[in-house]
Amino acid sequence: MEENKIKKLKKIIVWIVQMLLFTIFAWAGFMKIFKPNDLPFPWIKDNVILVPITGIIDLLAAIGILFPSLLNNKSRLTVYSAYGIIVLMFSAIVFHIFREEAKDIGFNIFIIFAALFIAWSKKNKL
Repeated sequence: MEENKIKKLKKIIVWIVQMLLFTIFAWAGFMKIFKPNDLPFPWIKDNVILVPITGIIDLLAAIGILFPSLLNNKSRLTVYSAYGIIVLMFSAIVFHIFREEAKDIGFNIFIIFAALFIAWSKKNKL
């Protein structure tokens, strides 16, 4: 009986992290597409073409990290989305380092660990 409670708690934690990533990427995507001037990021004004492109990628990441698990439990697609988020965040880290904004990569590192957790948990069927 105790083992069932632990399994249930693990599933709840996975869903919370998925919802967190969904919320972050959905918000970022909508803001980059519809209200980029309201965002506080300095790179937005310097890279006007990159903003809507990353907005679309963010929205795809949001959809991919949550909806496959909601619909028919296609956890393999969620794992691929988590891998995509990891690649996206590594790209963002490189981008920030080249712009001499290395102090801003802490959030990207946090997202990488969250996405790694999702990929690991879905691969191991937690």
